[in-house]
Amino acid sequence: MQRIFSAGIILLILFLVDLYVFQAVRTVTQNIAPLTQRFFYIAYWAIFAITAATFLLFTATRGTPPTAFQTYLSSTLFILFACKLVVVLFLFIDDLVRIGKVVVNSTSQEAAFDPSRSKFLSQLGLVMAAIPFTASIYGMVKGAYDYRVKRITLRFPNLPQAFDGYKMLQISDLHTGSFNSTSPLKEAVELINKQQADLVFFTGDLVNNMAVELQEHQHTLKGIRAKTGVFSVLGNHDYGDYVQWESREAKRQNLQTLINAHRQMGWDILLNENRRIEKDGEHISVLGVENWGNRAGFPKYGDLAKAYNGAENSPFKVLLSHDPSHWDGEINQRFQDIDLTLSGHTHGMQFGINVPGLKWSPVQYVYKQWAGLYQKGKQYLYVNTGLGFLGYPGRVGFLPEITVFELKRV
Repeated sequence: MQRIFSAGIILLILFLVDLYVFQAVRTVTQNIAPLTQRFFYIAYWAIFAITAATFLLFTATRGTPPTAFQTYLSSTLFILFACKLVVVLFLFIDDLVRIGKVVVNSTSQEAAFDPSRSKFLSQLGLVMAAIPFTASIYGMVKGAYDYRVKRITLRFPNLPQAFDGYKMLQISDLHTGSFNSTSPLKEAVELINKQQADLVFFTGDLVNNMAVELQEHQHTLKGIRAKTGVFSVLGNHDYGDYVQWESREAKRQNLQTLINAHRQMGWDILLNENRRIEKDGEHISVLGVENWGNRAGFPKYGDLAKAYNGAENSPFKVLLSHDPSHWDGEINQRFQDIDLTLSGHTHGMQFGINVPGLKWSPVQYVYKQWAGLYQKGKQYLYVNTGLGFLGYPGRVGFLPEITVFELKRV
């Protein structure tokens, strides 16, 4: 009963928003041919009917993994609804102006302001809404698989001489359950291998929820090559915390299956552990923790003290930790000799503005460190925006990323 009531409230909100936005459609189309006008009206309300039917279907089948068609349809309809809110803003401004005109007309015999709806503001609202809608659709068609290699040079005075020029590559947030074919990841792996990195790091969220999502991509990801090794950690989605399991044992087995899959692919998964990387008689340490989130709702599975144990005397330390909130939450407070932390998790929210001189995404209001390189004292944090996607099957602004770090000794 509660679910039915909630669904009814949401449908009512959807209808009221569409009814309000329809005022802009009517205003803009008021002078066109009646037949064309009728076509626009029918198309507008047909889209609402499809939206309502899709919402009801998803409500009835909640918990069942959506098909690729359902994902793209629901994402398109959600984007369309979100863009309608832009129109609502312009209509609201218009209504405030209209109310002002009515008040002035009622208090002055000389005033004769036309209180009808402004065609200009309706047109402007529809045009402004079309911009993010077009960008979001393009993000699904092109952006989701527009893999980009980012190259970053980092300089450290304590880097062993043997590692001067060492190349490390990071990928993150594959979310293999979101891919509906194997071709994109094959392209990504080919691009990764072209970089000829000494080390490859994967910083969590291999699946959306279940280990089975990895099966058809496991052979592809096994093809990732590095001169020294591939190291990985778990992300928050890898634990299966966001689905309802038939038993605790089923959830535990799912996680163990996923951990085994890392190893079967030749990835050295670090479960609160560290590894010593040697070269020409010198060494650095790679530490990896399980997911550790400093925000409500994200459990702290990670144990950095345990991962750190045995690496205390290493001259240079790299930490793999999925959630960037770990950096301020613990790393730079208690472990100030960890030189570089590599994280993911945020995806750059898969939407934003990312041009020279301007980097913005709504996720920045949730995470202080959310994309790119950060520095505090001698410590660095890099937040990779991910190679895959979750929810919205696309990317705008923050494209799928392969990050290549070159370490240099100062």
